[in-house]
Amino acid sequence: MTEWQKSNWRSKPRVQMPDYTDPAALAQVEAQLSKYPPLVFAGEARRLKQHLGAAGRGEAFLLQGGDCAESFDQFSADAIRDTFKVMLQMAMVLTYGAKVPVIKVGRMAGQFAKPRSAPTEVVDGVELPSYRGDIINELAFTPEARVPDPKKMLQAYTQAAATLNLLRAFSTGGFADMSRVHSWTLGFTNEQDEQKYSEIADRIQDTIDFMAAAGITADTTHEFSTVEFYTSHEALLLEYEEALTRLDSTSGNWLAGSGHMLWIGDRTRQPDGAHVEFCRGVLNPIGLKCGPTTTAEDLKVLMSKLNPENEEGRLTLIARFGAGKVAEHLPRLIKAVNEEGAKVTWVCDPMHGNTIKSATGYKTRPFDAVLREVREFFGVHQAEGTIPGGVHFEMTGLDVTECTGGVRAVTEENLSDRYHTACDPRLNASQSLELAFLVAEELTNLRRNRAKRAAG
Repeated sequence: MTEWQKSNWRSKPRVQMPDYTDPAALAQVEAQLSKYPPLVFAGEARRLKQHLGAAGRGEAFLLQGGDCAESFDQFSADAIRDTFKVMLQMAMVLTYGAKVPVIKVGRMAGQFAKPRSAPTEVVDGVELPSYRGDIINELAFTPEARVPDPKKMLQAYTQAAATLNLLRAFSTGGFADMSRVHSWTLGFTNEQDEQKYSEIADRIQDTIDFMAAAGITADTTHEFSTVEFYTSHEALLLEYEEALTRLDSTSGNWLAGSGHMLWIGDRTRQPDGAHVEFCRGVLNPIGLKCGPTTTAEDLKVLMSKLNPENEEGRLTLIARFGAGKVAEHLPRLIKAVNEEGAKVTWVCDPMHGNTIKSATGYKTRPFDAVLREVREFFGVHQAEGTIPGGVHFEMTGLDVTECTGGVRAVTEENLSDRYHTACDPRLNASQSLELAFLVAEELTNLRRNRAKRAAG
């Protein structure tokens, strides 16, 4: 990577990025950010890469979840805590089903920018630039609010640093202690899943009590009382990414210091584009969204560019096709990976291919479609003899009504009750836990089928 420089992307075609009107103000912000400490460190990114390599081999499983787009005005310690709680619950359910470690990665502390389907939007005959996330412009539909403001990058950095500080405290300060497994529940999850979770928690507590009697406790075993929690976001605003990129003195490679894991979106994965150029040169694990328009040839080129040394854990392929379309698209991409002998970790994103507009005008995602895509993802991997390595959800610990369905049956008429997202609809805590049980069932079946094949 010695020939790569963190500014090389500037000579490549760029899409889904703002055109700042004040170059001097932009340069000043970039210079200021470049002096700030990185938010994450190279050793953490390398460790996550090792974990993702294990997920690619079926020896671990990735749970990646969090906000569609983090906002400035909804930022609170309680919201971070509740999302962290739900992810701990989901991870416990998945660990119980899969019998492998669950890698916990939040869409947090950096998920501020969003790609949009059109550069402008029209409301009541007025056309303005699209809202692209709080790191770029504002949601309010006024000409002033929609002007890209580089100073918002400084606010995003400050919020990301505060979020990471709290997440690290939760992860290592006793909050995530397994003996507190019953305390992670939230009051508005559904009774059916609460009962199932409580039964798992009881069994875990019995095991902890047995081990304590044998002299193995949180005091003697660090893994009982802490968790590893990583952060991720889409590397969309490259001025921000470049300003936080640092040279790792240990390896001599470049680290994107904005988050542990970065991903390239389905709209920005052009093999000769700016986003691929930036991501190919950093040592972080990289995710690549693969949608229905991803061709086998493009995927082969992208794998070669993003992971030229074919390193385990370096490249995660995040499939997002939509319910009913997985069997049409995923097998041909698996074939392309196999033809190249590429080492990748396959992950299912059942959210982005299932977004619809409800009769009431709200964007939503039917929970049944999300479940169906997850089942189809596991089914294809079962048929192909390949390994489903993880899931990627847009979710929140808040009691929102943004996705229809689930045991608590959010209807289209309910969407307006607590529809808080600035961009895409998220699963609420109840739906997230319900989904974790479904994935756990799939993982349990997968484990049993492997055992049967090994036996005979």
